[in-house]
Amino acid sequence: MLVEHRGKAPTIHPDAWVAPTATVVGEVSVASGARILHGAVVSSEDGRVTIGENTIVMENALVRARAGHDVTIGASVMIGPHAHVNGAIVHDEVFIATGASLFPGSVIGEGAEVRINGVVQVNTTVQPGTVVPIGWVAVGDQILSPDKHDEIWAMQRELDFAGTVYGAGRGTTMKQLMQRQSEFYGAHRDDHEL
Repeated sequence: MLVEHRGKAPTIHPDAWVAPTATVVGEVSVASGARILHGAVVSSEDGRVTIGENTIVMENALVRARAGHDVTIGASVMIGPHAHVNGAIVHDEVFIATGASLFPGSVIGEGAEVRINGVVQVNTTVQPGTVVPIGWVAVGDQILSPDKHDEIWAMQRELDFAGTVYGAGRGTTMKQLMQRQSEFYGAHRDDHEL
């Protein structure tokens, strides 16, 4: 399904394919040979999504741009099932495995891999050719195993997750944050299926 959101409609190359059960919303550009498979959601929330040639977005993956954090996915990229790509830049020939999560401001270098359930935190760069192992976390300039929670949290805290993702100050309550998010996403009431 193609959806116009906030007056912006997706652009799908004639040689690309979007499954009938996939949803592509807003300012999204899908290049030649790209495939958006069943159940995937590619959504632009006041940002832009660009998907390169011969890139595959597998079943039930989420690709989302947001204000200040466009998504650019290069050519010949695999976005695995249930992966979450939010406000990230993904260079050519990258493998994003099942369940991997890329957060706003993250950059994945050419030929890198984020393996099953790997996480790339906000404002973190994974260098070209680097592997984030299964279940590990890239944060800042390090890649750590999930049992290093205290070290991960110490670095993550300095990367300003709430500010980067929501534009919220450190003192913002969950109630305030969700009220703002509710108002923002309320704009979908005016969407138009194309």
